[in-house]
Amino acid sequence: MKWTPLILAALLVVVQGDLWFGKGNLPYVWGLQKQLAQQQQANAAARERNARVVAEVSDLKEGLEMVEEKARSELGMVRPDEILVQVTAAKKP
Repeated sequence: MKWTPLILAALLVVVQGDLWFGKGNLPYVWGLQKQLAQQQQANAAARERNARVVAEVSDLKEGLEMVEEKARSELGMVRPDEILVQVTAAKKP
């Protein structure tokens, strides 16, 4: 009977030791949770980029307006009957 509390205390120490210093210790678990949160943020950003690309592809498939807008903004396209006028801000003395 007097050995029972000692055995139970020893088992408690072993379980606590495994919790703090074993393979699945708390600092390791906290690190994994931090990595998981970072990965979830990266996944959310990737989902947003993917949604924008899907919308752009959809627009490109639907009509030429998006193609013309892209050509005008990125390539400087001008139609034959248009005149290109660029306005620059005046430099301050």
